[in-house]
Amino acid sequence: MDWFVRAFIKSSLAWFGAGVTLGLAMAVYPPLAVFRTAHLHLNLLGFVAQMIYGVALHVVPRFFGQPLVYRRLAEAQYWLAQAGLVMLAGGFALRVPGMPGATALIGAGALASGAAAYAFIINLWRTINASPMQAVLGRGGRAVPLRPQPM
Repeated sequence: MDWFVRAFIKSSLAWFGAGVTLGLAMAVYPPLAVFRTAHLHLNLLGFVAQMIYGVALHVVPRFFGQPLVYRRLAEAQYWLAQAGLVMLAGGFALRVPGMPGATALIGAGALASGAAAYAFIINLWRTINASPMQAVLGRGGRAVPLRPQPM
């Protein structure tokens, strides 16, 4: 398993823990609900997206019998996703008391998170297109691989 796959999955679990902790704190002390945007991003971009990134970067190449086309892009994607989420969540938290620079931090975090998402899309799209597998219709209209290639 590639290091970035394991790192995405572990990071996903860590972000989930942070999101759940903030959610529980908001439930126990309702004035903390002003941090709900940070809570949302910790869970959505932290837990959900990064779990998808990790699992998909491991499984999709195996489904298509094609190694990941851009391993270095996946490594860069990992660091962009982490930095982007730190900046986003931090910016949303700092915006609550009106700290200067919070909006710029949110913007930078959004750009980094978006770049990570686009890197993911490009990498998987190119990996799928590079696959030697071709499908033809077999009995019952089911796709049957013509030339499966082991990884």
